[in-house]
Amino acid sequence: MKRVFVDSGGFFAHLVSEDRSHAHASEVFATAADESWALVTTNAVVYETHALLTNRAREGREAGLRFLDHIERGLCEVARVTPQDEARATVILRQHHDKGYSFCDALSFVVMGRLGITEAIAFDRHFRAYGQITVL
Repeated sequence: MKRVFVDSGGFFAHLVSEDRSHAHASEVFATAADESWALVTTNAVVYETHALLTNRAREGREAGLRFLDHIERGLCEVARVTPQDEARATVILRQHHDKGYSFCDALSFVVMGRLGITEAIAFDRHFRAYGQITVL
């Protein structure tokens, strides 16, 4: 089964119809459903997505709560970040300080590596810049 990582931008674009990447995100999520992809994210991305939806989506708090409902119903597997992941992410941030990665981005890269995932639903330029991930 194909395993694909989902970043906060992927969730946001899919769930917010006004987002400029909504149509593309909806197509990718439809393909994921049709082909039974296993979607994976991290608890850090769940926190970030909830904050984005609450603060930037037209429906605000309700959009954030609906997202958490989807997560609780198993929209995707949530991989828990470990202390070792955090340490590795910090190394990435130091090595690539010129790239502007967020800590959440670096954690995503580390967890994807740990889980052997090479593809992501992401609309964040940092996933492309990292160079080790195929952005769908």
